[in-house]
Amino acid sequence: MAKITESQIIKGVQIVEPQMHGDSRGIFIETYRREWFPLGREMLQANRGDRQRGCVVGLHYHLHQADYWYVPFGTCRVVLHDLRQGSPTDGATEVIDIGARADGTHDHRGIFIPPGVAHGFASLTDMTITYLVDGYYNPKDELGLAYNDKAVNADWGFDEPILSERDAANPTRDKIDSQRRPFWPMRT
Repeated sequence: MAKITESQIIKGVQIVEPQMHGDSRGIFIETYRREWFPLGREMLQANRGDRQRGCVVGLHYHLHQADYWYVPFGTCRVVLHDLRQGSPTDGATEVIDIGARADGTHDHRGIFIPPGVAHGFASLTDMTITYLVDGYYNPKDELGLAYNDKAVNADWGFDEPILSERDAANPTRDKIDSQRRPFWPMRT
């Protein structure tokens, strides 16, 4: 059975360490199971992103959607920032490296990200990320926070990342319209 641990930094973020099974043929890993997240909703959509080394994606956040991230190939630096007004961890930032390690092993951890927690990642190597979401794509719930906001204060692993136009234009935390800030507890 997988080991599920709540983040000590951001309330509601869950880190999954799956159980691995293997023999001379290779490995088998259960990367996601609905019952691991009793307060979560059913995941409805699966996505995959391939990124070259040096990219930063995000920070993004949703008022109504949770994500579950898993990196089957490469190394990913996940950056999380709690934007939920009234949350016991509002304003906290967490940085977690997942995927391949320098010693050639792979940690196979997954991360459950609740609504209202801004999330982004840096591709420390060429990488693939898969993510499950509990809501279908909704452009009105695709919100952003500047990756380099001083309030986030994250080490992304490099100084000049490759960014999309959208992510380069994300506002700083103090410029987010109060109507677009999530609240604690989250409303769905």
